[in-house]
Amino acid sequence: MVRTQIYLTEGEQEALRSLARDTGRTQSELIREAIDAMLERQKPVDRGAVMRRARGIWSDRTDLPDFRELRDELDRAVEGT
Repeated sequence: MVRTQIYLTEGEQEALRSLARDTGRTQSELIREAIDAMLERQKPVDRGAVMRRARGIWSDRTDLPDFRELRDELDRAVEGT
């Protein structure tokens, strides 16, 4: 690990101290966890992978309308305007 120094407001420091005391974890652990969570949220999303995982998730549903029929109806409505 690499040691680093950060500046916190007094309110942040007190809240961090309190959280560390309440959870039995060190302030450093809590800071590392928060940084890891922030970095995970900032990762670029592989939209292709997300779409591949989502493919077919509604294929077994029987309560959905016929989307081709709905699209044809919309196309006819737009052509008529």
